[in-house]
Amino acid sequence: MRVSNDGGDFQIEVLLLSEVRGPAPVAQTLYRETEESRELREKVAAERKAMRQFETLPEGRPSKRDRRHIIRFRGRL
Repeated sequence: MRVSNDGGDFQIEVLLLSEVRGPAPVAQTLYRETEESRELREKVAAERKAMRQFETLPEGRPSKRDRRHIIRFRGRL
């Protein structure tokens, strides 16, 4: 069975069915995530974590001081 949510896509194997709705710890004993699904989910989570550092961009224009640093860094002065 394939399950999709905000955390990603999961492939699970249903082991047993329950007659009534119960608490989450009991429900977790009724299924098992496949190894391939777990590895793929961990890989995607690591990639998402690595991309967060590139998402923080400065907002707006650089200040006069920042522009001077940029010009000096580029070797124009």
